[in-house]
This record gives sequence, C-alpha cells and structure tokens, in this order.
Amino acid sequence: MRILGIETSCDDTGVAIVDHRRRVLAESLHSQTAMHSRYGGVVPELASRDHIARLAPMVDQCCAAAGMELRDLDGVAWTQGPGLAGALLVGASLGPALALGLGIPGLGIHHLEGHLLSPLLDEKPPAFPFLALLCSGGHTQLMEVTGLGAYTLLGDTLDDAAGEAFDKSAKMIGLGYPGGPAISYLAGHGDATRFVLPRPLLHSGDLDFSFSGLKTAVLTLLRKLGVDPHNPVSTEALAPRDRNDLAAGVQAAICEVLCVKAMAAIRMTGHRRLVIAGGVSANILLRGMLGAACANAGVELHCPHPRLCTDNGAMIALAGLLRMLEGEAPRGRELAAQACRVRPRWALESLSPPAPVASAV
Repeated sequence: MRILGIETSCDDTGVAIVDHRRRVLAESLHSQTAMHSRYGGVVPELASRDHIARLAPMVDQCCAAAGMELRDLDGVAWTQGPGLAGALLVGASLGPALALGLGIPGLGIHHLEGHLLSPLLDEKPPAFPFLALLCSGGHTQLMEVTGLGAYTLLGDTLDDAAGEAFDKSAKMIGLGYPGGPAISYLAGHGDATRFVLPRPLLHSGDLDFSFSGLKTAVLTLLRKLGVDPHNPVSTEALAPRDRNDLAAGVQAAICEVLCVKAMAAIRMTGHRRLVIAGGVSANILLRGMLGAACANAGVELHCPHPRLCTDNGAMIALAGLLRMLEGEAPRGRELAAQACRVRPRWALESLSPPAPVASAV
C-alpha cells in the first residue's frame, strides 16, 4: 500500500510517498522562508500562490523518484487543517481531485496529528500509549496518546506558542524570520546565565504554558541596553556579545519550561514514553535537556528525525496510511464531499479513532 501525502498548511510545500511498511519511498519539500523573510513573517497570499505553482510538479517528482506512476498509488492524504485557509485550500483541492480521478481513497488529515505520529517513521518507533509534547510555531501542547485518534489534552499555551516566542524574540534583536534556527545558532556562542529572563508558569502546578511574558522581558531588556526593537538601525547596533547572550538566555528559558512541564506530565500520568514533535523539537538544547531528564527518570524519549520536525509530506502520508489501514478510506461521493473543505482552526483532541466507512460510488 502506497500513500501520497500533501502538506500545504503554511509556508512549506511538502509531498511524500509512504508505504505500508512505513518506509518513505520518496519525498520533496520546498521552504518559502527566503520569500517571506523580507516581510518578517508569512504573507498568506504569497504562500498560497507558491503552493499552487509548486505542488503538482512536486507530486510528479516524487512519483518519478519512487519509480512509479500516479496510477500505482493506493491512496492520497492531504492536510485539511489547522493552518492558513488559502494555503490549505491548495492541498485540499489537488488531493481529492487526484484520489477521485484515480479511483482510490482520499483523506483529509489534521496537521498536528501528522506531527504527533511522525516519530513512528523512525527505525525504533514508540508504542502506544505515550505522552506527547507538541511544540511548533503555532502550538505548544501536552497530549496523552492512548492510540491512533485517541488524544487527551493535558496542557496548552495560554498565549504565544514556543515557536512564536523564538520568532518574536529573534525579530526584536534583529535576527529576522524564522527566529528559531537563528536563536539556536547564536546561543551556541553566548552565555545563557548573563541575562535573567523569566520562566513563565514554571511552578504553576498545572501543565499549561505562557510565553508572552518572556517576549515582554526581552523587550524591556533591549531598551535597558539602549536598543529600540522597532528600529532596524538600532537593533543592528546591538553588540555581538549582547546579541549572543540574549539569544542563549531566550533559548534556555523556553527549553527549561518545556522540559519541566513535560516531565511533570510524565509524573502525573505515569507514562514511560515521551514523544516530542513539531518544529521546536529540532532544537538541540531541548533534545539534550529532555534526553537527560528522561534518562534519569527511566523514560523512553522519541524524537522525529530533524527533517521530519518541520512541516512535511511524509507525516501526512503516514497519518493517512494508518487511518486507511484501519478502514477509514472514503471514496466516491463521500470523498467528493471533502474536496476544498478546510479547517483553519481544529482542535487535535476533537479527533476520534479511525471509523471504517462504506463509501458510495
């Protein structure tokens, strides 16, 4: 069984083919970072247009790389939400059209379910149940996962997500977009202890997150250093040592909060497996902190390969594959009803386990 996965939720165009053995037969990924960086963030209309121009050729490229043709596919999965409405519509148009035209099943997938399941593509995948820390540009959540589609929300961000905290802090110190990789790079040359930054909700007694206070603290600190975060000329004048140390402090604060909350959730639930996923899960410091904490607690830590941390087609193909193998494989009129239907806002915990369908032709 070979499933084509299509990801167009934001500013990455991802296409991949995954088979029933969970092997990635081919994949193609295009990042729009260079295009959006000049604007300091994602421009939805430009993102949608770029998806339109690139998606079909990337599907052909993947099929060629896998040594197969479109007619050899057994199913198509695409991201239905959450994400930017216009960007989602690109994948939710081509995906169902391909499935209908080929007479094969098609399924709209939750973007975060794709991230959550991405470690299952590893050579040593985690078994259910497990605890999941989802940390990306738009989401920071702790989920209890007891099976495919069986997700219980334990903790959520009350304001900015971890990825947003990285991006906004980076922008204020003149690093541009996206902020995570730039912060991480400079942090490697900085002193994380020099500037005292808050760890919001670190000892709140619950599993929720808040990073807006960290952003405010960075703003206040920059002004004390004589820098106007809204003036590019001023931020460029920030001393290299100050920039490096501030980047290191921001990274340490975010990673400490994520690590402490994740381990608190482990103790609360009693799970012995922890999965981290999403763009921020590629952060080396976070992986190191969680790795040490899990080793001390006798907990298995599962991280997706760095290439699977960002948005990609393989995670969508995998989620579609797993659901189709359980019988959730719409065809005909039921499939047609999914065409061009997107869910820009969609709670992961609202999903259900796969439900076998009897589609009308």
